Amino acid sequence: MKVNAINLRPGNAFLQDGKLLVVIKNEINQPGKGASVAQVEARDARTGTKVSLRYRTQEAVESADLYETDFTFLYDDGEKLHFMNGETYDQIEVEYGVLGDQVPFLQENMTVQIKTYEGSPISATLPQKITLEIIEADPVVKGQTQSSSYKPAKLSNGVSTLVPPHIETGTRVVVNTADGSYVERAKD
Repeated sequence: MKVNAINLRPGNAFLQDGKLLVVIKNEINQPGKGASVAQVEARDARTGTKVSLRYRTQEAVESADLYETDFTFLYDDGEKLHFMNGETYDQIEVEYGVLGDQVPFLQENMTVQIKTYEGSPISATLPQKITLEIIEADPVVKGQTQSSSYKPAKLSNGVSTLVPPHIETGTRVVVNTADGSYVERAKD
């Protein structure tokens, strides 16, 4: 099925020159003179290499059908990540590059949405927020206002983030899996 290049969104997949490409970013450039151009940054799903492509907004690309399935994270063997389909009990191996910067946020038995193309994993989506413990935090500095300043802290998965001054070592917090940012103190 053909799709206009201007309508491509991050996460969409399309075929070009025999390659399966997944859109990372799509910007529409409108010069003062001439037609608008779609500047598409995409990742080759098989090799992981990034490419930058330009399309006139009227140009169409061949859309690829991806299948989205919920998988449960089992374990990391040091080379690949292992997941299981909860309905069929089929297991799949996923390369680290498919999850990118979100790998540290994986937890055992976490449900992850994995998109596949012809049986191969192409992209994965973790839950938006998870709860982790602060294992290291700077002490509170007297005179710091609570609303305007944050201090560095280290999460139990090894990722550093910024937290409000009242958060101490041992506190459980909710963080955003997309960028590791602090959301709130855990309510448990």
